[in-house]
Parts: sequence; C-alpha cells; structure tokens
Amino acid sequence: MRATVKYGLTMATVLLAMVIMIPYSSADDLVTTDDSGNIAWVLICSALVFIMTPGVALFYGGMLRRQSMTSVLAQTGLIMGIMATSWILVGYSLAFSGDLSGIVGNLDKFLLNGVSYDTIAEGSTIPDMEFMVFQMMFALITAGIVLGACIERIRFNAIAIFMALWSVLVYAPMAHWVWGGGFFDQTFTVLDFAGGTVVHICAATTGLALAAFVGRRSERTMKRAHSMPMVFIGFTLLWFGWLGFNGGSGLAADGVAVNAFVVTVIAPAAAMLSWALAQYIHVGRVNSLGLMSGALAGLVTITPAAGYVGPGYALLMGLVGGVICYFGVIFMRNKSGIDDALDVFGVHGIGAIWGAIATGIFAMPEFVSEGYEGLIYGSTDLFLGQLAAVAITLVFCFVMSYAIIWVVSKFMRVRLDEDEEIIGADIVEHGEPSYNM
Repeated sequence: MRATVKYGLTMATVLLAMVIMIPYSSADDLVTTDDSGNIAWVLICSALVFIMTPGVALFYGGMLRRQSMTSVLAQTGLIMGIMATSWILVGYSLAFSGDLSGIVGNLDKFLLNGVSYDTIAEGSTIPDMEFMVFQMMFALITAGIVLGACIERIRFNAIAIFMALWSVLVYAPMAHWVWGGGFFDQTFTVLDFAGGTVVHICAATTGLALAAFVGRRSERTMKRAHSMPMVFIGFTLLWFGWLGFNGGSGLAADGVAVNAFVVTVIAPAAAMLSWALAQYIHVGRVNSLGLMSGALAGLVTITPAAGYVGPGYALLMGLVGGVICYFGVIFMRNKSGIDDALDVFGVHGIGAIWGAIATGIFAMPEFVSEGYEGLIYGSTDLFLGQLAAVAITLVFCFVMSYAIIWVVSKFMRVRLDEDEEIIGADIVEHGEPSYNM
C-alpha cells in the first residue's frame, strides 16, 4: 500500500513538473486581432457542444430501466474526464500537430506544448487554445454516443480502460484523417463540415462493435423508457447544443455559420415528420420517442453537410433521413442479431452514412472550393470520395474497437453477470439507486 502511494505521488510530481515546464505566454504578449466576434462565437459554441454530453446521458438514461440511470450518469461523467484528459495529454497533438504518413499527427503539442491564447489556429482567426477546446467537446460527445449501444451490461472499469485506449487509437486518427490534413484529406476529395464521419459514424460503429462483443442483454432487462420527461429534457439539450455543434464548425461568425444554424433547425424538423409518417404507416401510431428519434436522425444527417448545402437540400436530406433511419432501426432490432440497446447505429450510423453520401450529391458551388461540388452539379470526385470515406471509417472503427475491447477482456471482466444485470448496475457497481422510492 505504501509503495503504491509513493509511486502515485512520484508520478503526480513528474506530471506537475511537466505542466509547469510548458511554454506559456504572458498577458503582456497577447496578440490582439479584429476577430473578437469569431472568438466569442466559437467560445459560445464550445459551451453548447459541452451541454450535449450531459444531454445524451439524460436521453439515454430516461430510455432505460430506472435501475440503470445512475450507471449511465456515472459512465458518462467518467468518459468526459477520460476523454478531456487524453485530449490534453496526447489527443489534440495526434489529431492536429504535424503528420506521420497520413495516419496520425505527432507529439509536438503533447500536454498542449505551444498551444496558447495568443497563437492563431491554422486556417482560422481564433486562438489555437480555443480551437483545441472546441475540438475537445467533439471528442466528449463522440464517446458519450458510444455508450448507448452497450449500456446496462458493460462494466464501469472496462469502459474506462476501453475509452482511454480508444481515444488515442481510434478517435485521434479519425480526427486527423478528416480535419488534421491526414489520410482522407491527402487521398480523396472529402467534406465533413461538423463530424458525420469523425463523430457519428465513428461512434455508431464503435458502439456496434462493443454491443457485438458483450452480447445481448437478458430478456428480463429489455424494458424501455422509465422516464419520458427525462428523455425529452435530454433531447432538448442535444438539439440546443447541436446549434453550436454545427454553427461553430466554420470557426467564424459569418454567413456560413448562419446557414449551418438554419439547416440545423430545418433538417431535424423534416426528419421528425417523415419518421412519424413512416411509423404511422408501419405500426398505426406515433409515439413521443419516435418524434425525438426522428429529429435526432435529421440532426445527424445534416451534420456533415451543414456548411455546404442550403435550406432546400437540408429539407430533402431530413425527409429522406427520417425514413431510412426509421427502417434502419427496425432492421437493426429485428435482423442484425446485435443488441444495440438504444439504436445508436440505426440513428447515428445510418443517418451519418446518408448525410455523408448526400453531401457528395448536393454540396453547392457557392459553399465549396472548385472540384468539391456535389454530383448534382456534374462532379463525381466528391461523391466517390465520400463513399470511400464512409466505407473506410466503418471498417476501421469496427475492427479497431473490437480489437481494443478484446484486449481489455483479457485483463478484466467486461460484462456484468446476468444476475447483476437484472439487479442493475446502479446498485451492483455504484451502490447508489437512482431514486429513493
């Protein structure tokens, strides 16, 4: 015990020394710019994206049995801490510093070395430190989305180790490939405005791999939605935060941000209606969870295209997205053989795949550089690039995530036992019920 404490104190001292040694600018060295509006806007959007992760915890928790609510909150809080710390230590550097053969960045910005409020992020008018924290929020929500597929049966310690490894081996390379000048950017003509591939396909496919590995829940625990008001609160926070998620991804308070903000209202509204229509035709009724799931499908669908299409195309993308995600969820539940507990792949995966492909079809010349126009404008490069990016992301994220959880399983138990699952992770793992009733 004493040796463990001594080792821990030693490591803490070393880490503190490393932090102290990081070069940092004084207030006297601050470089002022005329883009304070952009800085303020992206800070606001960073806060909005942050709200999405607690929002997804409430959304997921309300959809499950009451015996699992605390575990959802605990696991979400845990991964927020893990992802933020990993991003500061190595994640940001691996995603956005240099390039190693297109696969990943380097460690020049390890522990935020050289990342300051008075250096401008490349290709923007905001400080590098602000860009770092904006991108950190995307890492948090991506990990949060993953939980919905494997919740109620994956152990707390297992998801902790998995996320620590996944943040470095999967998320950071994906961010580098698309936004950091890496593999996709070097090889294909690809557009992803706010994270169709990096966030939603990556999260959905990771969740699918985890769900496949841990197996199905006990039939006795497959109960849905113990609190629809909580689901609605979570959903509201998600849509609210998504306005910053998409609206801030251009890194400027300009016309593109306005357009992204507007289409982030239009597409989910359209998808909500088309999902409801599909559900009514299919089962003869519409429920509140269906309305919210439809809107989420629209939000996912418009994410990769928010800065590249106008309101008309957003409406069309949302209408189609609502229908294909509805039937995608039905297929995943009934035919896939994988217990994706909260329809993560059906909504986030299929919605983002459609959104990425639709970006390749509808990207408008007034929003993109020459050669990046959509298929409808006579260019095939972007359409083919989007197809390639989608396919590679699906394979890479599934294989890597499955491999990581397999390795983790060799060192610890990954899944709750059936009797523990029935009692609920709230009591078994945390010793605190969600409700004292």
